Amino acid sequence: MTAYIVRRLLWMIPLLWAVITITFILMHSVEGGPFDRERELPVATVNALNQRYGLDKPVISVDVWNSQYGQYIGDLLPVKAGLPPFKSPDLGVSFRNANQSVSGLIQDGFWVSFQLGLLAFIFAVVVGMSLGAVSALNHNGPLDYVGVFFSTAGAAMPNFILAAFLIVIFSVQLGWFDVLGWGGPSFSEAWNPTAWDFHKVVLPVVALGVLPAAYFARITRASMLEVLGQDYIRTARSKGLSEFMVVVRHTVKNAMVPILTVMGPYLAFLITGSFIVERTFSIPGVGRRFVEAVVVRDYGMIMGTIIFYTVFIAFINLIVDILYAVVDPRIRYG
Repeated sequence: MTAYIVRRLLWMIPLLWAVITITFILMHSVEGGPFDRERELPVATVNALNQRYGLDKPVISVDVWNSQYGQYIGDLLPVKAGLPPFKSPDLGVSFRNANQSVSGLIQDGFWVSFQLGLLAFIFAVVVGMSLGAVSALNHNGPLDYVGVFFSTAGAAMPNFILAAFLIVIFSVQLGWFDVLGWGGPSFSEAWNPTAWDFHKVVLPVVALGVLPAAYFARITRASMLEVLGQDYIRTARSKGLSEFMVVVRHTVKNAMVPILTVMGPYLAFLITGSFIVERTFSIPGVGRRFVEAVVVRDYGMIMGTIIFYTVFIAFINLIVDILYAVVDPRIRYG
């Protein structure tokens, strides 16, 4: 297992380099720049800004380290010019946020995005797996049709459409919830129930969590139906085990492997992919800042966010692969 983990960590290096290179080239291939305005700035001002941030250099050249790409890679490397002392990677500054550090902006916004994504994931797991299990245990019954309807409707409705419906019905018409901002606590008060403002939390969590809940319901239903038809389930029932023990001890555990396969990527997706929901509900997370950075061509924020998301998703997938071996002892990594 240790050798497998080390290999996966080493494979992240070429993966990260490829993502950085492709993103850097595509980002600079779009016309315009971070200092474009509706009212154009004086040429001298633009030239001074480009020189200050190194944008006057070629994007990529034969002399790699004298180009924008080489300069960015050099700032990311843990050593400078290949020699100690070691340094922390520098993600640069945000051109449109008063020269604030990209690392600082991501750190500030990630706690909000993490809360939103984690709550949406918990909602999706509880609702999706419950409906999927109930559907499988009541195959072709009324409860099964309810679960299938939810999974079909939830998978067919994009989260921004669902968010609009939720806002109109539960905020505008009924006035039950607020729709601007985020009601989660700071990191130091995360375990304080009174620090949560659930009037601002419920709608974005539901809007983000319905789609994965629908997928979890479908996969749980299919996986449990397959397991319920296995010989060892019939053997367990013939030995006199109660239906509850058969379901909990044998069915659910053996049905978890395909469910875990999608849980890991969806956890990463919910934490890092809440761009539209954060924008719709004016939530100050990383996703909203990334969308704003793309609109104004804030190169530093775009690159820093993509690098952070790449590393985060790679680690989540590694954790999921390790959990496979925990759930299913037959799985071994050499």
